[in-house]
Amino acid sequence: MIDAHLVVQRGAFGLDARIAIDRHEVVALLGPNGAGKTTALRALAGLTPLTEGHITLDGGDLDRPAEGVWTPPERRRIGVVFQDYLLFPHLSALDNVAFGPRRRGADRRAARAEAQAWLARVGLADLAKRKPRQLSGGQAQRVALARALAVQPRLLLLDEPLAALDAGTRADTRAELQRHLAEHPGATLIVTHDPLDALVLADRLVILEDGGVVQEGDAAEITARPRTEYVARLVGLNLYRGRADGHTVDVGGVALTAADALHGDAFVAFPPSAVALHPARPDGSPRNAWPATIAAIQRHGDNLRIRLDGPLPAAADVTPAAAAHLELTPGREVWAAVKAAETRAYPA
Repeated sequence: MIDAHLVVQRGAFGLDARIAIDRHEVVALLGPNGAGKTTALRALAGLTPLTEGHITLDGGDLDRPAEGVWTPPERRRIGVVFQDYLLFPHLSALDNVAFGPRRRGADRRAARAEAQAWLARVGLADLAKRKPRQLSGGQAQRVALARALAVQPRLLLLDEPLAALDAGTRADTRAELQRHLAEHPGATLIVTHDPLDALVLADRLVILEDGGVVQEGDAAEITARPRTEYVARLVGLNLYRGRADGHTVDVGGVALTAADALHGDAFVAFPPSAVALHPARPDGSPRNAWPATIAAIQRHGDNLRIRLDGPLPAAADVTPAAAAHLELTPGREVWAAVKAAETRAYPA
């Protein structure tokens, strides 16, 4: 397993994050641009030395500055698949994959036999002689994965492994990658911006913001209880922080009624699909309601995503028919409403 306390100071930016991954476990590292994801990956790979902290793989130190320990990248049992794959352009797919075994001391014949076996495992045995320029994006991704796995890594690092693929190729490649990761006996870390990649491929999510871990857990836990605005956007929820007194949470002067009873600092969350829009203040069953102004309208799947400004900025999803009926346009004043039963509150 990998146990790491990654402390890297690079000018004004500082990374201070703890990451632990068990064998057979796949962890996704997510975060906005500039959060430190790439720095964390480079530190684990040995491309960026730690300032403080440690990296321990299967009980052995790879990097521990306080004791003068640092292991160069080529001596770490770590495989890396970079975002642009970084295949050697002058080598065939077979020789790209054979590169790792050759570096470990295998002779040319044995290394190429091992590489051929890995290409067969990723479904590319018949493309062994092709150069990278002759491969599609999905094929190049699989060659890069085979090259990383051919060194029998104890830790596999994947940097945005599907980002360079088009939408059609991405779904098929994601499913294939999921199968290969399930068979990998070591630990795996995936750096990604895409929540779908993370939810499909990973057993656990680690969220990084401003150089630190702000939340971690499985998909159900993260989705149910986001703790930052970035995480809320990632899982598609409106999120607010306020002060709870029983079933009421005060959010900047707006009182929201929630199904959960709490006291003290609390988060309140609800999905855009729970937000109903009305031309006037709604009557009827108990609900949260507040005045809002339509700031923007965008397509969102089969619906429209309405961004609302006002005392409680929010996102609402409505059907095109409902938007036409309400004559929704930017600048229009409406009332937003959410039933208390659809409003979740939890401790901050």
